[in-house]
Amino acid sequence: MRRASRFVRRRSVKAGLSPGTLVHIGKPSAEPVGISCIGYDREHVREHELDLSALGELELAAGGVTWINVVGLHRTEVVEAFGHKLSLHPLVLEDVVNSGQRPKLEDYEGYAFIVLRMLDSDEPSGEVRDEQVAIILGPHWVVTFQERPGDAFDPVRERIKTNKGRIRKMGADYLAYCLVDAVVDRYFAVLELIGDRLEEVSEVIMGNPDQAVLRELHDLRQELMVLRKASWPLRNVLHRMQQGQAHLITDETSVFVRDAYDHTVQIIDTAETLREMTTDLRDIYLSSLSNRMNETMKVLTVIATIFIPLTFLAGIYGMNFAFMPELSWRYGYVAVLGLMAAVAGGMLLYFRRRKWL
Repeated sequence: MRRASRFVRRRSVKAGLSPGTLVHIGKPSAEPVGISCIGYDREHVREHELDLSALGELELAAGGVTWINVVGLHRTEVVEAFGHKLSLHPLVLEDVVNSGQRPKLEDYEGYAFIVLRMLDSDEPSGEVRDEQVAIILGPHWVVTFQERPGDAFDPVRERIKTNKGRIRKMGADYLAYCLVDAVVDRYFAVLELIGDRLEEVSEVIMGNPDQAVLRELHDLRQELMVLRKASWPLRNVLHRMQQGQAHLITDETSVFVRDAYDHTVQIIDTAETLREMTTDLRDIYLSSLSNRMNETMKVLTVIATIFIPLTFLAGIYGMNFAFMPELSWRYGYVAVLGLMAAVAGGMLLYFRRRKWL
């Protein structure tokens, strides 16, 4: 029950509202919205925090690339202000504040709208967390919206600041590709953590499994389900970008998009393999429990089988008949105990020869 909200967002708050109405759907937050701005060209980089009141004075003209990153979607007036500044469609703004969107690509006149699911792993618990990242690509600018602080974009920022690679020589479409590629690379890190946890569970199952193993396997399947829901539609997004269905993606950038598409296919294959492994390990765990139960039942059955004739003998000599020859025999008690021992020993020898023990 504690993870139901990861798969079903509470959209009922929008029931009855007109399309394009901005209502934040996601985790409530009291944190202030952060807006950072990086402008760069081949020679210069300018980075600063942007105040919402100064948004109208922001220049997004040609001659460089401007990247604006907005952290926090709970204040819908911030998203609405960007919509007015960039002339965005109301449905785009609605999808930005609705944090349960499926990864997708929509091409509009003058810009492209991309939605991704960015994954991260919580170190103490190992739980996979996902958040929505919306990327709006314009001719010379990129605006990203994310739910909370902390993202996978630090390597991209570092390349911009240090002028490593070709990012400062390319346009805004290449920056959008780099952001998508950074999200895809984070998937590999999450897969590695899940794989390590699955290997530990496998060792426990092969050793001495307990009830906690089944819970861990269930958690791992949940994490893989989150990754699957994020990666499968992402493959379609990258395929459309590669096929030129976003008019701002140039042919030069589409070659790099093809590489990100291949990485996504690898992620999907690996995730499916790990998911099958969780099923196999669960079956092995249940089989081991069944085998242990069978061994216990076999021992109990052998014990019960041995005591059946012994109980029979004890029952005979426990009857209170007056004329029983053995009752007056001096060695009758010892003889009956010896007979019982011989019967039990003979049955144990028989069971061992039949390999029942």
